Amino acid sequence: MFVPVPFAADFMAARTRTPVTTRIRILQISLIIAVSLLSFAALTMPIALRPSTQALDIGDVSQNTLQAPRDIEYVSDIRTEEARKAAESAVQPVYTPPDPAIARQQIDRLRTTLQYITSLRTNVEITTDEKKSNLVELSDVRLKLETIDYLVSMSDPRWEIVQSESLRVLEQVMRRAIYEDKVESTQAGIPSIVSLTLNEQQSALVAELASAFVLPNSFFSEELTTAAQQSARDAVKPIVQTYKSGETIVPAGEIITPADMEAFQKLDMIRPGQRWEDMLGAASIIVLSAVLVPLYFFRRKRAAVVNDPRSILVIAIVFVVFLVGARLFTNRTLAPYGYPLQAAGLLITALFGLEAGLVISIPLCLLAAYGLPNTIDLAPYYLLSSLVGLLVLGPVRRFWGFVRAGIAISLTGLVVLLAYRLPFFTPDVLGIVQFIGVVSFAGFAAASVTLLLQYLFAQTLGLTTAFQLLDISRPDFPLLQFFLRNAPGTYQHSLQVANLAEQAAEKIGADPLLTRVGAQFHDIGKALNPTFFIENQVPGSVNKHHDIAPEESAATIIRHVTDGIQLAKKYRLPGRLQDFILEHHGTLITRYQYGQAMEAANGDVTLVDIENFRYPGPRPNSRETALLMLADATEARARAERPATDDELRALVRSVIDTVQKFGQLDDTLLTLRDLNLITESFVTTLRGT
Repeated sequence: MFVPVPFAADFMAARTRTPVTTRIRILQISLIIAVSLLSFAALTMPIALRPSTQALDIGDVSQNTLQAPRDIEYVSDIRTEEARKAAESAVQPVYTPPDPAIARQQIDRLRTTLQYITSLRTNVEITTDEKKSNLVELSDVRLKLETIDYLVSMSDPRWEIVQSESLRVLEQVMRRAIYEDKVESTQAGIPSIVSLTLNEQQSALVAELASAFVLPNSFFSEELTTAAQQSARDAVKPIVQTYKSGETIVPAGEIITPADMEAFQKLDMIRPGQRWEDMLGAASIIVLSAVLVPLYFFRRKRAAVVNDPRSILVIAIVFVVFLVGARLFTNRTLAPYGYPLQAAGLLITALFGLEAGLVISIPLCLLAAYGLPNTIDLAPYYLLSSLVGLLVLGPVRRFWGFVRAGIAISLTGLVVLLAYRLPFFTPDVLGIVQFIGVVSFAGFAAASVTLLLQYLFAQTLGLTTAFQLLDISRPDFPLLQFFLRNAPGTYQHSLQVANLAEQAAEKIGADPLLTRVGAQFHDIGKALNPTFFIENQVPGSVNKHHDIAPEESAATIIRHVTDGIQLAKKYRLPGRLQDFILEHHGTLITRYQYGQAMEAANGDVTLVDIENFRYPGPRPNSRETALLMLADATEARARAERPATDDELRALVRSVIDTVQKFGQLDDTLLTLRDLNLITESFVTTLRGT
C-alpha cells in the first residue's frame, strides 16, 4: 500500500508560514538601524565631496554653506552704513506743535454760530419753516435735516447744555495735534468724547456742531525732520562684526550681499563646513523616517512584505542605493533633476504593490533633497513627480504603463519647477531648455530603470511581478501545455476556478491577476496522475479508487499537492504561486475516503487515523489563496450538484464558506464578513453564467 502522507507533511511543514519569529524581528530591527545609519552618512558625507573654495560675487547664489575658518573681529563699514540708513529711514516725519491760535479761532467761530442759532430759536417773528431754512443756509456748519428739526423743537435748557458741551468738546479736540491727513479720523472720533449724560439725539447734535470746526493745527516741518534724521544717524555707533571659527556666514541657497563679501575679504578665504545643527537636523529627519515606515506597515498588517526577509532586504537595498546615488549628484546644477530617483518608488510598486511604493517614496524623496541649496524646489520635485508616477503606473500589467508613468513623471516635474523654481530663480532661455531636457530624461530613465530592475529582481530573487504573471499565464507556457495535454479535464476545471476566483478578487479588492494565475496552476500536480481524478476519467471507465484502500486512495489524492510543488520548482514558478498549490486545500481532509474508512471500521474512530486523510496545508495565509480554496470547492460542488436556481446557488456557496470556516481554514486571512458576502454574490453571478 502506498501512503506518502508523512513525506508530504514534512515537505509542507517547511513551507508553512508562521507568525513573526524572533529571528525575523531581529532582522527587521537590524535593517532599520543599518538603513538609518547609511542614510545619515549619505546626508552628511557628500558635504566633504564639495569644492573647498568657490568663486563668488555680490548677487550670486551660494551653492554651499560658507563658514568662517577662524575667529575674527572687525569694524564693518558696510553694516554700519546700513544701520545708519535704517535708523534714518525709521525716523517719523516731524510736525510743528499744535497752534493754540487756530484752536481759539475755531472756538470763537463755533461760539458765534451757536449765538446765531440761539437768536433764530428765540425769534418769534419768523415761522418755524423760516428758521429751518436759515439753519440750512449756515456756511460754517452743514446740519442734517433731521438734526435741524430736533434743534428747532428742543427745549431751551437742553439747548444750553448742547452749546456748553459743543464748546467743551471742540476745545478738547483742538488741544491735540491734528495733522492735515488726520482731520477725518479726528472728526470720526468726536462722538466717543461727548458726555454720556446726553441722550442720543443731543450727542449727535454736539458731534455735528463740533466736527464742523475741526481744522489741522500741526504741520509737517522739513527742517525738524532733517535734523531728527541726522541725529538718528549720529546716534548709531560703528558696528563691530564678530565671527567664531565655524560660524555660518552665508547659508546655502542665499544671495551673497556686500556685507558677506566684506567678511570674505577680511577672512581671506571661504571654506564650507558642517555644523552640529546640520547633523542634528539630519538625524531628526532620519529618525522620523525610521519611525514612519515601520509604523505604517505594522499598523496595516502587510505581513507579505514585513515578515518576508527577502522582501524587506530588497526594499532596504533599493532605498539606500537610490538615496546615496541622489546625494552624489548634488555638486551640479542640473544633475539632481535628471537623477531618476522616481524609479525607486516605481520599482517597489512593481514588486510589492502601490502602498509599499507610496510609503517608501515619501521619506526617500525628502531625505534625498534634505539640506541641499535647492531643497525648496528639489524636494517637491522629487516627491510630487514620484507620487504622480506611482499613481499613473497602475496595476503594472502592460509595457505602456511604464511609458505612461515616465511621461507623467516628466510632466509633473516640469510643473513643479514652474511653481517652485521659476518664481525664485529665473533662468535664461538656455537654462529653461536645459531643464526641460533634463526633466524629460529623468522621467524616461525612471521608467527604463524600473523595467530593467524589476525583471532582474524577479529572476534572481524569485519575486513575483505582474509582467512575470502575464508571461506565465500565456497558453503556450510549457507547464500549461504539459497540463493541458496530460490532464485536460483538470485544466478546464482550473480555468473555471480561475474565472470564479478572479471575479471575486476584484469585488473585495484583492489582487485579481495573482489570484487568476495562481488558480490556473493550483491543481498542476494532477497532471502526473490524471486518471486518479474524476474530471479526467472517460465516462464508463473503471474508477481506480474502487480497487484500493481508502488510505491509499486518500494518499494518492493528497499527493497532487506535493507533485504540484515539484513541477512548480522544475518549471521555476515564483514562490508566491507555489503558495496557491500548497494552500488551496489547507488542512482539510479527503472526506469521501475518510467516510469509506469509517464505514469499513464500523464507525470506530480508534481504528482510523484521521491524519492519513488530512492535507498537510498550510491553511490559506492570504485573501488570494483563501479565494482559491472557496472557488475550488464551490466549482466542484456546483459541477456535481448542478443547482437550478439562484437560491440554490447561493445556498451552495454559503454551505462551502460555512464548512471552510468551521474547520478554521480562514483564520490566518484578512477576510471580513463583508468580504464573504461579496464573495458569495460574486460566485453566484459567475456560476449563473456558466
